[in-house]
Amino acid sequence: MADPLLDDVAALLREAAADVVVPLFRRLDASDISEKAPGEVVTVADREAEKLISEGLRRLRRGSVVVGEEAVADDPDLLRHLHGTGDVWLVDPVDGTSNFAAGRRPFALMVALLTDGVPVASWVYDPLDGTMAAGRLGAGTTLDGTPVRAAGSAPEAGALRGTAMTKFLPADFRRDVEAGGRRLGELLPGQHCAGREYLDILTGAQQFVLFWRTLPWDHTPGTLLVREAGGVARRFDGTDYHPADEGRGLLVAASEEIWDEVYAALLAR
Repeated sequence: MADPLLDDVAALLREAAADVVVPLFRRLDASDISEKAPGEVVTVADREAEKLISEGLRRLRRGSVVVGEEAVADDPDLLRHLHGTGDVWLVDPVDGTSNFAAGRRPFALMVALLTDGVPVASWVYDPLDGTMAAGRLGAGTTLDGTPVRAAGSAPEAGALRGTAMTKFLPADFRRDVEAGGRRLGELLPGQHCAGREYLDILTGAQQFVLFWRTLPWDHTPGTLLVREAGGVARRFDGTDYHPADEGRGLLVAASEEIWDEVYAALLAR
């Protein structure tokens, strides 16, 4: 059965990618890239895509609020809306900006909808391979329009493949994760694009991903999609991820069993 909201937002992301983002890929010059914080770059594609997407989302839900990554960089007080009521959109116009700015893939466009503080729908789109994941709370996740489950039977720990984003981990966590990775099948360094990491769980290309930084626009879309596909997204202390939380550390897995196996290998002390 068609879902007009899922279809409309998916169409909006495709439009932003086709009209703004992809035409600028590998065509940026130095004036199109700036540093918004130490080590954090932003491009003209981020700003223009966020403007296009934000305007479209407000038309879809009159009275809704948009909390975009670039808008928050200019006005951090926008984050207060994550604790509020009504409809709030989270927007990451170009997830993987460092890749995009350097002319590398992957990168993604991501949106999530919160209603009264609860994530209720989300979208992740990789425009270079055309993969669109979308889902609603309680209604499952689709990948290019087809319902998807994140995992079947869980492989043994020694056959598990996944990513650990160790760059920002505190030294003690990093040592434990790197040592524990030897108990797993393959521990990957990460693609610098959270959206692609979540898509890879949904496609079965990997079974887990570990993050330290958990900004809401990076993780709200993907965690809802993975959960609706039967997976798990929890903090290192075992509590469920929520975008309004200010904690750090997130382990996402394709199933409860895989989460337990990866936690035991990488984080149990």
